[in-house]
Amino acid sequence: MKRVIISADDFGLSEEVNEAIEIAHRDGLLSTASLMVSGPAAADAVRRAKKLPDLRVGLHLVAIEGPATLPPADIPLLVPQDGQFPSDQLKLGVEYFFRPAVRRELAAEIEAQFRAFAATGLALDHANAHKHMHLHPTVGRYMIESGLRHGLRAIRVPLEPPEPLYAAGTYTDTLGDAALRRWTGLLRHQAHKAGLVTNDWCFGLAWSGHMTTDRVSALAAHLPDGLSEIYFHPATAKNKLLQKLMPTYEHEAEFRTLCAPGFRSGLAHSGTIPTTWTDVARAS
Repeated sequence: MKRVIISADDFGLSEEVNEAIEIAHRDGLLSTASLMVSGPAAADAVRRAKKLPDLRVGLHLVAIEGPATLPPADIPLLVPQDGQFPSDQLKLGVEYFFRPAVRRELAAEIEAQFRAFAATGLALDHANAHKHMHLHPTVGRYMIESGLRHGLRAIRVPLEPPEPLYAAGTYTDTLGDAALRRWTGLLRHQAHKAGLVTNDWCFGLAWSGHMTTDRVSALAAHLPDGLSEIYFHPATAKNKLLQKLMPTYEHEAEFRTLCAPGFRSGLAHSGTIPTTWTDVARAS
């Protein structure tokens, strides 16, 4: 059986992102969104989500290049006075692994983000991390531990197989891609040991920010057996913040893809059934 979760990241990052998610859920194939609880437009995202009872919302955990939830004075080893996590993934990865004091602050911040999500009143559908930082074993462990305290049942494993990408269009597999695929096994082990549901496959990494209609429609016709997640970064317009954070991303094109008839036709052609994390967890 082929099943697919159609999702969007960065819910709450801007009103343009929120608007695209709302429209793509109402008029397109989007079923799922991942909320940045301290994002600049998080309150707007929650307001919209509460008007969309069928939109499944999970936590988009921020542990890099984004706003923290706790005050900077409470986590001085994590963020400077502006409350924003740094962008240096290598440096953060080393500190999260080797510095116990940093790990304590990280655990507190992750717990605070789950509590902030709970305070929205939305049901917790799933969790993942911004820039897939939950692949880091420390971040993944704390995300799972805090998540379980808040009813978490499913997380994303960003394992993207190359064969469907080759079939769908131009793609070059690299040693880095192969290494990442092997590394995802640790996260899957952590999740399954905790009794959490995971996807089999994930699409949106190689073409991140460039999930155009032609590409995704072709991909939809070549999805593998099992549970896939296809994630997007949609927006109705590219504001200054999006331009600063993701200058090369085609946010508007990804928004159009979610509403494109060709995407829907590709899924139908391959016999793929749209689903949600909540439905998968209930059936497990």
